[in-house]
Amino acid sequence: MSVITLTTDWGDSEYYRGVVKGMLLKGNPHASVVDISHHIQRHSVLQGAFVLKASFMHFPAGTIHLIGIQSEKRPYVAVAWKEYFFVSADNGIFGLLLDSEPDDVVLLEDAPGSSFPEARVLAPAAVHLSLGKPLYELGKKTNHLNKNLPVLPAYHAGEIAGEVIYIDSYRNLITNISRELFETVGKGRTFEIGVKGGYVLTTLHRHYDDVPQGEIFALFNSLGLLEIGQYRGNFADLCSITAGAPVKIRFFDGKTENNNPLKHFL
Repeated sequence: MSVITLTTDWGDSEYYRGVVKGMLLKGNPHASVVDISHHIQRHSVLQGAFVLKASFMHFPAGTIHLIGIQSEKRPYVAVAWKEYFFVSADNGIFGLLLDSEPDDVVLLEDAPGSSFPEARVLAPAAVHLSLGKPLYELGKKTNHLNKNLPVLPAYHAGEIAGEVIYIDSYRNLITNISRELFETVGKGRTFEIGVKGGYVLTTLHRHYDDVPQGEIFALFNSLGLLEIGQYRGNFADLCSITAGAPVKIRFFDGKTENNNPLKHFL
């Protein structure tokens, strides 16, 4: 059975999902169509890439991932990367989504007609791939992809400067600071993590419920990224934090310097 996933910014109230799902199942009645998310922030390639990147490698080999974000941006492409396929507008998302160069990219033929590119171009391409047909039959091969570059944290021997890259439905902050970078720079030293609102954290937790309800926590989540939140609270709303907000970590050879809190340099 072929699997086709959908990641879009359509929300729940539009007819778009029904049209595309109907086309996919009509084209391949044996396909399994899976919704990853239809609640990506409108036009946010960054958020869409984060959600899909966290998800797509958990699917079986050969899965086709249809991306319906900023789909008004032509041209349209089909991409093969390792064991997976993607169909999308060439809107920069692949620079954020893939950790290495794709194996193959073809430009999808775009016949005139509907103003709905997911139905006009992407769904037929996904059906084609789900039937086991070759990628090269979909269009002309190209070596060019538009690529947005991910924002990487800056660091030196005593500090990491990162930022919030995603806020989840629990209003927790997910940053671009990885456990690997934290351990490489920190070398087991004491630390202070600073976020907007003057909050300074000096402890990393393993589980969300390691702190009492309402308390602020910091941990490395299942993606290996630093996450900061309020247990059973709404930390992002509490501090009016949005994606792009700075997060800084200072490391100390001795005790933390409480007389110089991070709130002064955030």
